[in-house]
Amino acid sequence: MMPTLGRGLAPSRHVLDNGAVLIVQETAATPAVAINATFLAGSLYEPDHLTGLAYLTGRVIDRGTERRSADVIAEDLDERGVSLRIGTTRHTMTLSCTCLAEDFEDVLAIVIDVARRPTFPAPELAKRRGEAITALRQDEDNPAVRAVETLFELLYGASHPYGRRAKGTPASLESIDRDAIAGFHRRHVRPATLSLAIVGDVDDRQATEAAAAALDGWRHSERLPNVVPPPAGGSGRRLRTIGMPGKAQSDIAYGFTTISRLDPRYYAYWMMNNVLGQFGLGGRLADNIRERQGMAYYTYSTFDATTGESPLVIRAGVDPKDVERALDAIDAEVQQLGAEGPTTTELEETRQFLIGSIPRLLETNHSIATFLQTCERFGLGLHFDQQLPALLEGVTIDEVRAAAADVLHADRAAVSIAGPKPLPEARA
Repeated sequence: MMPTLGRGLAPSRHVLDNGAVLIVQETAATPAVAINATFLAGSLYEPDHLTGLAYLTGRVIDRGTERRSADVIAEDLDERGVSLRIGTTRHTMTLSCTCLAEDFEDVLAIVIDVARRPTFPAPELAKRRGEAITALRQDEDNPAVRAVETLFELLYGASHPYGRRAKGTPASLESIDRDAIAGFHRRHVRPATLSLAIVGDVDDRQATEAAAAALDGWRHSERLPNVVPPPAGGSGRRLRTIGMPGKAQSDIAYGFTTISRLDPRYYAYWMMNNVLGQFGLGGRLADNIRERQGMAYYTYSTFDATTGESPLVIRAGVDPKDVERALDAIDAEVQQLGAEGPTTTELEETRQFLIGSIPRLLETNHSIATFLQTCERFGLGLHFDQQLPALLEGVTIDEVRAAAADVLHADRAAVSIAGPKPLPEARA
């Protein structure tokens, strides 16, 4: 058993007979185990006319199995102090939880049963559909959500898997019946698409035997290709405003499409985005818009690198009267960093900040399991945590300047603004 993670992670990886991948990392910090079962079963794989299918499947998958009713599942988990989290993204569906080491085998059996044998009872489906539609209507009244969803439509096109609403629409959710959900589950939630990470006070033999027992009889099937089409949203400046009378704040979403996670330029892009809108209290964006001009309730940028051409998104929430000033400030920071790149000081501070933040990715069993899932999904290797500092150390200022010059052009930005005072479309 590893007494600490001071020397880095040392996980084991097994491919089971049915095609599932098992990753085990033993830790001894607490007598607990994190379980993370991730399937390639996100909204990327749903039919165009059934948007929200993956989301709704995730909301109802734990409402009863062939072996356990919804009440029994809840009772079995509650008596062990376990909360089962189910989340869907564009690419994945994840079932995760943390339990005491002494309950590990029982809890793993429940998690796999939920994933493997759901019955999707009609009353539970109706209830969860209603809850999902209510959540969508709440999103429709949220300027921040409306701005981001509109930005992604501008960047990728309304029919692109990244451009359509991952949660669907009220109309699409109403059209999804039990047969559609059961079919989606059968095609995509299966061993060939499963990566199971187990992290905590459990040894490799025990974890492997427990996983093999829980998955026994669930047969292998071929993994479907994970193909993301190119963006179809255009390349010039695009602006869309969403009028939401009565709101006290306007939300700006401003962005570009960039590179995939596996592009060798990824680390330069990561560092460039940190300078733009992450470092300290929000990089150059926050220093200008929030600190010097006092406009923004919040402002930052994100670079969410994934399988397809990934988004770099700038966010800001401002008083409606300051929308144009904030947009001018964003344009100015984008143009300056794109034209000049970061300073040497900014680059070195960013490098040390990112390297110094690596231990925080591995603070808990849950975060380690999430990290290992990322490594597995993108083929980064079992010792990526130990390789990452050198990868960041190897990035040159010329590479970061090239990344900024490649993407940061205000005349290519897509901009979405939601709030009570729409900006004239002519502003584009």
